[in-house]
Amino acid sequence: MLNGSRSIKTVVYHVFVCALAIAAMYPILWLIASSLKPNDEIYSTASSLIPSTFTWSNYAKGWQGFAGTTFGTFMKNSFIIVIISTIGAVASSAAVGYGFARVKFFGSKFWFGAVMLTMLLPQDVTIISQYVMFSKLGWLSTFKPIIVPQFFGIPFFIFLIMQFIRTIPGELDEAAKMDGCSKYTIFYKIIIPLIVPALVTSAIFSFYWRWDDFYTPLLYLNDPKLYPMSLALKLFLDNDALNNWGGMFAMSTLSLLPIFIVFVAFQKYIVEGISTSGLKG
Repeated sequence: MLNGSRSIKTVVYHVFVCALAIAAMYPILWLIASSLKPNDEIYSTASSLIPSTFTWSNYAKGWQGFAGTTFGTFMKNSFIIVIISTIGAVASSAAVGYGFARVKFFGSKFWFGAVMLTMLLPQDVTIISQYVMFSKLGWLSTFKPIIVPQFFGIPFFIFLIMQFIRTIPGELDEAAKMDGCSKYTIFYKIIIPLIVPALVTSAIFSFYWRWDDFYTPLLYLNDPKLYPMSLALKLFLDNDALNNWGGMFAMSTLSLLPIFIVFVAFQKYIVEGISTSGLKG
């Protein structure tokens, strides 16, 4: 009787989980299905996930891009922004996190609190002053306003890495000091190899945030040849002509591939990095 009750609970649990998974995946499935439909059938058969006629022309037309700029250029711009920004965000956050975790200096608690408080500030509060500053520097319509700020540390990554470093025994530092290592040597040769899960977790989050960022490129980039994929997708919608919904959905599906590959390749580091740093619920 007890085994029968457990079996029913197990079946109900799996049905409930499967229903949630389907509900979560439905927008992506709808996007992929729409990318394979003719442009005039996308919304007339929106309730169906199975196209009446499979067509791959949306991918070919979407890849052609606009005004001689192919979608490969937009993808290249995205990779340039994402890769350099991620390197800067992770490297600077690791250095700052190590400083707060291991180096004693005057006012460290105050400065750490100040860094954490910046997470509470909405982006809209600082966007005008940042725009004026970058305008005076002559950085508008370049990648610099998007990339350079990432080299000054990201508060969430600083906190994540600092928490991870605090789980490493301080005796390792003391032993290294007795062997003549400086703080910089300890950081590069001892701490960095031990915090790889936190670094990879930060890199994955940074990759996602920069890849999906629409607002910042929209604000600073004026030349369509510099647009990343997130901004280029908007060009498929033209108020004065017929919208190319099929091309937009096809390129949107293509833009998901790097995120999917990164998540599948490094998902174990996300779990390890978050659980070890004490951020889990």
